[in-house]
Amino acid sequence: MATAIEWTDDTWNPTDGCQVCSPGCANCYAMRFAGRFAKPGQRYDGLVTIVKNKRAIWTGEARLDSGKLIKPLTWRRGRKIFVNSMSDLFYEGFSNEQIAAVFGVMAACPQHTFQVLTKRSQRMEEWFEWVATLDQDPYTECHWQALCVEREHVGDNGPIHRLSRDNGNRQWPLPNVWLGVSVENQDAADERINHLLRTPAAVRMLSVEPLIGRVDLGGYLGRLQTCDACAVEEASSSASGSCDVCVDAKATVTLPGIDWVIVGCESGPGARPCDTNWIRAIRDQCAAVEVPVFLKQAMPDYRESPTLRYASVTYTSRDQIKQGGMISTPYLDGRQHTEFPR
Repeated sequence: MATAIEWTDDTWNPTDGCQVCSPGCANCYAMRFAGRFAKPGQRYDGLVTIVKNKRAIWTGEARLDSGKLIKPLTWRRGRKIFVNSMSDLFYEGFSNEQIAAVFGVMAACPQHTFQVLTKRSQRMEEWFEWVATLDQDPYTECHWQALCVEREHVGDNGPIHRLSRDNGNRQWPLPNVWLGVSVENQDAADERINHLLRTPAAVRMLSVEPLIGRVDLGGYLGRLQTCDACAVEEASSSASGSCDVCVDAKATVTLPGIDWVIVGCESGPGARPCDTNWIRAIRDQCAAVEVPVFLKQAMPDYRESPTLRYASVTYTSRDQIKQGGMISTPYLDGRQHTEFPR
């Protein structure tokens, strides 16, 4: 395993830089990590500033790393790749064309599954609207932007140019890209999930982490099915396609819903408390409509939650450790929850 993040196989950071935008950013691990490599000449030089108590804060500067951009093209074995574990692809500091270049690389790598998370859900929706208005189709536009970046960085003989000659995977939205939003409380969920549901995606995912308040996912989960005749909606991931209300209707229209949920408490210095019942509620909401859930980490309190315990392998609040290919995750009510979309 190339990363300690339990729900992915590898990470890819073609962009650097970000800015605090919500309560979920308060103890950002990426910001803290960047502060360790922010001296002159180091990768995060200029991207963070060190304030009192030696705490690192994003400056708001953003950069596209041309060298990192083409990295997935060198990985022949297919894998799940978390995009921008150290940044936010839809941060306002990145231009539409820079974001398109990242999507162009993802289009050129159908062997991989790319997992994209953002807190800038409105920018994500707006970016898809922008790319749809261009003269070229979205796939072609993104591929062209990736070629432009590569030509500037390595010339006309790079891996994207070689792949572009015979790459016929021109589907849009890209079937190998999972799009998701990070939500930390109910306000964030209500705002960001609605943007996500209006964004075209093969798979839609949520990262409910750091969970710092109760979150009701309600009708966001699974697939919404609307009857053509009576417009009745119900959340279901396995609906039969017939309407129980309108006997005459023989077909329903399937609307977007959330396909996968990752949930976890905050970790690291200054971690805020997380009630186990908040996690349990999300698990139960997912189970009710057969949406897979991945419990990444939890904050055990054996006085209030004796059913929550950790796996026998090493597990700390600072690092999630994969040992011998096994995922280290907590037990909740006697079992681990490590489900993935089908």
